[in-house]
Amino acid sequence: MSTTSALDTLIDLTREALETAGRTLADQRRTQQQAQTQMNTLEHYRQEYRQRLQQAMQEGIAPASLHNYRAFLASLDSAIQRAVQTLEAQRRQVDHSQRHWQEQRRKLNSYDTLVERRALLGQLRESRAEQRRSDETSAQLRLRRDTSSLPTDGSL
Repeated sequence: MSTTSALDTLIDLTREALETAGRTLADQRRTQQQAQTQMNTLEHYRQEYRQRLQQAMQEGIAPASLHNYRAFLASLDSAIQRAVQTLEAQRRQVDHSQRHWQEQRRKLNSYDTLVERRALLGQLRESRAEQRRSDETSAQLRLRRDTSSLPTDGSL
């Protein structure tokens, strides 16, 4: 019985670890989505700002304004580069969290399979024991019937 209780404890702990890993994975994915959204926003803003610069250059632009546009675009490029690095780091964290969740899921499945096998083995043992009892009862009934049908005068 202590083996079953120990296995139940392992299953409970693994379920908790699986739930924690699932929450962590969901949080990591949410953070990844936020990083992706931020990067997309920065890229969109850069594209719009670059179009404004091109339009300003066509209409004529002062050198100081051109310098400011270029400096701002450079800062946007830098922000985009940091966003890309953040997104890549977040993707690695999501991958790690997903592998951890899958590992916990495999563990739980293994324990569940072990419990199922033990239950089947118990059912098989019980079935065999029941069959033995049935066979013994049948044999005893047959023996009683055979002995009761023998002549009582001692002649065969």
